[in-house]
Amino acid sequence: MRQVWILLLATVLLACTPHPASSSAEDAQHLIEGEARPSETTEQAVKAVDQEPPLVLTGEAAEKFLKTAEITALEEFDTKGITKPRKATLTDGNITVKAVFKTVDEFYPKQKLTTGRMVFKLRDRWQHEIAAYELDKLLGLGIVPPTVERKIRRETGSLSLWVNGTMTEWHRKKVKKLSPPSAQEWNDQMFTIRLFMQLTWDTDYNNISNLLIDADWKIWKIDSSRAFLPPKKLRREGGLTRFSRPVLRALEELTREEFEEKLGPWLAKDQMKGLWARRIRILELAQERIEDAQERVEENGEEAVLYD
Repeated sequence: MRQVWILLLATVLLACTPHPASSSAEDAQHLIEGEARPSETTEQAVKAVDQEPPLVLTGEAAEKFLKTAEITALEEFDTKGITKPRKATLTDGNITVKAVFKTVDEFYPKQKLTTGRMVFKLRDRWQHEIAAYELDKLLGLGIVPPTVERKIRRETGSLSLWVNGTMTEWHRKKVKKLSPPSAQEWNDQMFTIRLFMQLTWDTDYNNISNLLIDADWKIWKIDSSRAFLPPKKLRREGGLTRFSRPVLRALEELTREEFEEKLGPWLAKDQMKGLWARRIRILELAQERIEDAQERVEENGEEAVLYD
């Protein structure tokens, strides 16, 4: 009888434990097998969250607003993030928006990830949020919300525009169990997310709570403060099997001067070297995948690897 009670107690405790990052050896950015067939409930479940556009402002307008608008509130909010970001309210007298303010700046000589893997020289820094946004712009991805440097109440940190009307990928998959309307479009987005997270060597690669899905099923990448590790090797080459043509083109055309100008202010030298080396490896890997596909398929072999 005592063993039964122990088992029941363990089950309850497990159910009440906050969801951890996936420790699977596989990629956590889940693909959809077959053709998705969303029901009316699927559409309503996402769109009922919020009718506002995901981003109230974009591009330079968003950056200027984040840098200059009045801060009317700064408060804690319910988040799974271990870096304890805060929610800021900003207004210019005409519009009012929310943003995420992060001031974390920690260094760990070595750290064990949730997968059990040991990493070295882990920097958990607010500057990485800005680097992620600047890299997103260089590659034309549009998956990282606008982020700038801002001083609020004598604290300097990163200020990122709030993405409205979203749910996390964890919530979609584990709680609501929803399917996107197009499996192909969803998978293409996920392959781009994988590429970005491997390019930045994001230690939260398996944390699907850092992926947000809006009402139109667009995937957003947030929380990159623990990214940009120095290793020159990719974290998991096996997860990169399909590539966006525009993204590969942007990587190919990226000059060292642009790279240094946009990312140099936010990353250390060893981080910059590792990032540039991973860029090169991704381009090599894409070519290897194409050549392999062409050997297996006589015509249009690259279509199995590339998408627009």
